[in-house]
Amino acid sequence: MLFAMLLSQNAMATEEPRFESLERSGAFELRQYAPMIVAETWVEGALGEGSNAGFRKIAGYIFGRNRSRNAEGSERIAMTVPVTMQPGTSQKIAMTAPVTTEAAPAPGEAGSRWRMHFVMPSKYTMATLPVPEDPSVTLREIPAQRVAVRTFSGFVTEDRVREETGLLLGWMKERGLEPSAPPQLARYNPPWSIPFMRRNEILVPYR
Repeated sequence: MLFAMLLSQNAMATEEPRFESLERSGAFELRQYAPMIVAETWVEGALGEGSNAGFRKIAGYIFGRNRSRNAEGSERIAMTVPVTMQPGTSQKIAMTAPVTTEAAPAPGEAGSRWRMHFVMPSKYTMATLPVPEDPSVTLREIPAQRVAVRTFSGFVTEDRVREETGLLLGWMKERGLEPSAPPQLARYNPPWSIPFMRRNEILVPYR
C-alpha cells in the first residue's frame, strides 16, 4: 500500500536510473549505468516480509524522517523506480542455472538477509542529500557499472526469481560475462498493476 501511495503521488515524473543500452536480445539486455546514489537498508526474512520491512524503512527516510542539510527540519525526497532487493551473501555466484539467488542461508529460510535500496533523484549529491534519522538507513555511491538484465512480467515469487535469474546467468555464461556482484531483483509497478503489464527485472553487474 505504501509503495502504491508513493508511486501514485509521483506518477507524472517518476525518475529511473540513467543508462545506455549496449545490447538487446529479446528479454535480455546489457546496460551501461551512470553513477548513482542509493539509500539502502538491510533486512531479514523471506522475500515478501523482507521487502515490506525494507520498504517501510526507506520510505520513512524519503517521506521526511531525515535532517535537511540546507535548512532546519526535514526534507521530502521524490520517489524513484525501481525498488531493488539483493540477497546478502559473500559466496561466489553459481554459474549453473537455475540456482542463483541464494543467500546464506537461501531466501525464504530463517536468517536470510537482503539489502534493499532506492536510487536517489539525480539532482542530489552526497553533500546535499538529507541525513537519515534511522541509523539502519545509509547512503552509498555506486560507480558507473555494466549490468546484464532479464525483464519479465507477472507476480514475483521466490521460485520465479530463481528461474529468471538462472536464465540470465545462463545467457551471460554463453557470452563469457562474469558476474561481479550478487543478482538483484528490481520492481517498477505498484501492487494494483495488472500482472502481465508489470515490469520486473533481474540485474547482475558483470566484468
